[in-house]
Amino acid sequence: MKKLIFSILFCAISTATIAQKPVPVKPRVLVSTDIGGTDPDDNQSMIHLLMYSEKFDLEGLVSSPSYGEGNKEEILRTIDLYEKDLPKLQKHVKGLATPKYLRSITKQGRKGPAPYDGFKTSTEGSDWIIKCAQKKSKQPLWILVWGGLDDLAQALHDKPEIQKNIKVFFIGGPNKKWSANSYAYIAENFPNLWFIESNSSYYGFFSDDVAENLNGKNYYKNYIKQAGFLGKDYENNRYKGRLKMGDTPSLLYMMDGDPNDPTKESWGGSYVKFQHSPRIVFERNTSIQDTVPVFSVMEFRFKGPVVSMPKDSVCLTMTVQAEIGEQKWDGFYQGNGNYVVRYSPKRTEKLTYKITSSIPGFETQDGTFFVSNLWPGKHNPTDYNLGKNWYTDRQNPELFDGIWQGGKTVLKWRSDVLLDWAKRWEWLQ
Repeated sequence: MKKLIFSILFCAISTATIAQKPVPVKPRVLVSTDIGGTDPDDNQSMIHLLMYSEKFDLEGLVSSPSYGEGNKEEILRTIDLYEKDLPKLQKHVKGLATPKYLRSITKQGRKGPAPYDGFKTSTEGSDWIIKCAQKKSKQPLWILVWGGLDDLAQALHDKPEIQKNIKVFFIGGPNKKWSANSYAYIAENFPNLWFIESNSSYYGFFSDDVAENLNGKNYYKNYIKQAGFLGKDYENNRYKGRLKMGDTPSLLYMMDGDPNDPTKESWGGSYVKFQHSPRIVFERNTSIQDTVPVFSVMEFRFKGPVVSMPKDSVCLTMTVQAEIGEQKWDGFYQGNGNYVVRYSPKRTEKLTYKITSSIPGFETQDGTFFVSNLWPGKHNPTDYNLGKNWYTDRQNPELFDGIWQGGKTVLKWRSDVLLDWAKRWEWLQ
């Protein structure tokens, strides 16, 4: 019996060792986040990042809230808490980033979504992305996007040549929905960018299909509660300590094995190449007979009054009724009586919409459509054609976590990740 128990323990330890292999070269990382916005999971992921900061060459923390009231002050507030806990952390690990350095690389990006063109004016954040990307280095700059793509799109517009120096890991889904214009600009104009688009795999990290002591409800109570200043703050948002951390898989991807190969298994998921990103253009109102792939970019185009108004002016409101409630989106004037709204659905469901305008003579538009649950779906002529280095969620049916495509490629490592993090929380008790 003792032999059997030893064998089981040995196998468990061996599996954990295989699951996480050190990254050969410490990666250069810049994080673009909507922390402080409507979803506090970025606060949780920022705490995780700071507690593991010795594993990265951090070069930027950019506030990029395409939706909500996020700002760099929320990043700085979290750094203040980290500074109070740092002496305890430093007793156990060397090379953690200093608060002074972290503050120096914290920058404010664009507040609110980019217009239809996908870019507008440079920001402190987009300029910092350019500065970091232009540094001489044998290593790429990894840009981990936890919020909107607006500052990345602005940086690429202002300095297109930086695309050869960067690699992007985008936590898409709802972030894609809120920055559909910037996504469209990047996909159309930078098809050769190296880009991981995780639209649903990351959901595996807040799945509750794990041991009870590690689920979202109990992890805080068992490992985080009252652990230092960071632990106390973890409860101070609408999740009340419930673990979500939807952006954390991008960090985990940078901590495990070789990030240059997205097709391998890693703590942050496993991904496949794809060569077309769905773009569906409607020049009419839709009906329930119209089905679009989840996470696709939809364009609703209408003819209306010819008015004296600058191109890309906001002049329409698209109100979408979804399971989560009502949301509103801007639409734009394109000149010569042409109007357009972009939208990207984040889950399978039936959606209804109404498009209105205060412009005299613009007729109210409304319709319905159905969102299918397989991304990217079949190719159609209006899709964005991508280069050889775009990757996304695996389509294998056995890798779905519920409705979330590829979710189990992240979920399978979740216990290993959380137990590893629990050791660091213990240092703060």
